[in-house]
Amino acid sequence: MDTRVGIRELKTHLSSYLKKVKSGKTVTVTERGQVIGCLVPAGELVRARMLELAAAGILKWSGKKPRVRAPIATVPKGRRTVSDLISEDRV
Repeated sequence: MDTRVGIRELKTHLSSYLKKVKSGKTVTVTERGQVIGCLVPAGELVRARMLELAAAGILKWSGKKPRVRAPIATVPKGRRTVSDLISEDRV
């Protein structure tokens, strides 16, 4: 079951509500009794979005944690990156 909280109460005790979210609970935020949003653990949002994209056929996902892959883009020999140019300009 989630926790319902008004905006003023949330602002006053934000850290305690964030602890609840970190522990896996959902906090529903209300304004004058009307639901205006929910605070949910970030992992749930990522998982839900990944499932949506997989269902839409946009990506293939096994349900496991995604692996970090090497960058695809490379800088041609003799060329400088934008970050190199900015770094040189700062000196």
